[in-house]
Amino acid sequence: MRNSLRVVACLSLALLSVSAITTPTTAEVVRIQVDRRQPFAGGHGFGRTGAYESVAGRFFFEVDPEAAANATIVDLKRAPRNERGKVEFWADFFLLKPVDPAKGNGRLLYDVHNRGNKLALWTFNDAERTNDPSTLEHAGNGFLLREGYCVLWTGWDGEIVEDGTARLIAGLPVAVDEDGSPITGKTYVEISVDEKAFSRPFFGSPWGTPAAYPTVSLDDPAAVLTMRPTRAEPAVEVPRDQWAFARWEDGKAVPDPRSLYVKEGLRPGWLYELVYTARDPRVSCLGLAGLRDAVSFFRYSGSDASGTANPVRQAIQRAYIFGISQSGRVCHHFLYEGLNRDTSGRSVFDGALIHVPGAGKMTFNRRFGMATSYGLCHRGNLYGSDFFPFTPGVQTDPVTGQTGDSLARLRAKGEIPKIMFVQSSTEYWSRGASLLHTDVEGKRDLTLDPNVRIYLIAGTQHLGAGPTDRGICQNPRNPQKHRGPVLRALLVAMDRWVSDGTEPPASRYPRIGDGTLVDLAGFQGQFPKIPGANLPKDYYRPLRLDHGPRWQSEGIATLVPPKIGPAYQTLVPAVDRDGNELAGIRLPDAAVPVGTYMGWNLRAAEYGAGGILADLDGSYLEFPKTATEREQTGDPRASIRERYPSRKIYLEKYAQAAERLQQDRLLLPEDAAAMIEQAGQRNFWPE
Repeated sequence: MRNSLRVVACLSLALLSVSAITTPTTAEVVRIQVDRRQPFAGGHGFGRTGAYESVAGRFFFEVDPEAAANATIVDLKRAPRNERGKVEFWADFFLLKPVDPAKGNGRLLYDVHNRGNKLALWTFNDAERTNDPSTLEHAGNGFLLREGYCVLWTGWDGEIVEDGTARLIAGLPVAVDEDGSPITGKTYVEISVDEKAFSRPFFGSPWGTPAAYPTVSLDDPAAVLTMRPTRAEPAVEVPRDQWAFARWEDGKAVPDPRSLYVKEGLRPGWLYELVYTARDPRVSCLGLAGLRDAVSFFRYSGSDASGTANPVRQAIQRAYIFGISQSGRVCHHFLYEGLNRDTSGRSVFDGALIHVPGAGKMTFNRRFGMATSYGLCHRGNLYGSDFFPFTPGVQTDPVTGQTGDSLARLRAKGEIPKIMFVQSSTEYWSRGASLLHTDVEGKRDLTLDPNVRIYLIAGTQHLGAGPTDRGICQNPRNPQKHRGPVLRALLVAMDRWVSDGTEPPASRYPRIGDGTLVDLAGFQGQFPKIPGANLPKDYYRPLRLDHGPRWQSEGIATLVPPKIGPAYQTLVPAVDRDGNELAGIRLPDAAVPVGTYMGWNLRAAEYGAGGILADLDGSYLEFPKTATEREQTGDPRASIRERYPSRKIYLEKYAQAAERLQQDRLLLPEDAAAMIEQAGQRNFWPE
């Protein structure tokens, strides 16, 4: 397959060679600055592709605020303009490319960074995670490089603050009023901690704390803080003298316009909701226009306007966008905004591989919106990251009367790229994933667009395989590995789908029609009564939110916090008598199980909000090893040795499950073999 793609690539290069070198960019890149170019991994050769090099630098953009291609960007017309009437901004980039482009596969994989972090090599190559890949350890198993991909990252998120970890930065303009004065307005922040703390930055995250919008005044008399144990409880206002815009540092409160300090301390699990007057909103969605134009430059241009050469000129025939979690929501939102056509009307991405996004998009294309905010069962319900329309197809909301399609803008342009949504089980519990393929009342399955595939990886958790310690949860967490193996196979399938029309594996996700997608009561009636295991009492249902009359047309909230309407109806995967999910891609660990793998977990009482669905953690409850153990504990699930009397029988069944997935093109041969080898190391049988 790869050899045939190389032939196509070479023919395409020959046709493009004259015009690509001499024609300056018609995208909105005005200058590319290369700051560093060096061998990658010490010049190590990756299969037939050979050696790679990294190129790092910065893009400088100018966009026309009146252009139709930029029409959906909130506050763009309020950004400062240069003498040419254009809006300027910049973004860092990092590119991995074959030293000899002719040895590559002619494909560019754009990895949407997650809070400034590069994830593609960590994901596809099982590599050591870093934001400055340079060594052989950073190449991992070499998958993307052996396949011949150019891998690109650019800054798109203006919230990212450099902290010495080489995060990708974007310099986005701040919107101002018509007279040039600063824009101010009410905004909303929710803060919740798992352990007692006296302060917390707005939108703090272990993946990197973003630059939140500061308060106009540390003494803002209009600011209001409330607290409540759960969304279902009434909010209680915290007296103004009991909190401050400050951070707790060296035993004292230090004034800080982007942090909340509470005198008695933030109670674990409680929801603290702050409404305050912010200033200086960034034109945040301009970052996605930069993403569009950077990829367009690498794909189509020979040089920038000053003659600086495109580092991969003539080398890219196809481009794919990839993202995980927040980055996956960026992918969906990029398509939703209709940005997959550049300002010259050319396609930017041919395909999108969107991992664990749930049914959400982004919240930053609005005034004072933040990219890092999202909703969960317990937290973040009022941020509105999961908004109508949800599906890549026409749907109607009977409550509001709205009709929509998340790909409507692209559909109007006559172009829908190939799209794969890949979910873990957690997304059905904690991120409303069923709304991608059901009506908003949870009553019927919807027909997918022919260019869309949806896959559930059964019995997996959002964060991927992890240790089985409990963390803040009641149950051991989920160790089932899925990201690398499944995504490698699907990227290969995506490339064939785009390149020669070979249909990818059929969608695999739970459906209402066949009983594999159910409501909470249905799930509770199916799940086995495992000793010591409590069941969820609720799961995430996004709320219909009313932000006021200027929201839809201008992206400006006049109701802060928003008015709450009825929730959308979400559903969760049905399970078998062991508690394992029936639908989806059943990896060998789920198809030939030694335990129950769940996409949900519950919070432990000592971390607050005890018994409520944990944010993004799954669970793992191992089967009893023997019949005696099963009888002693009262576990209804058959024991491991009852299911598989010997290691040989277990491994035969496991290998058969792996081989079926390989035949279905959902595992590559090397990943199927690695799984079988790993299973052989399990010791549940006496020697």
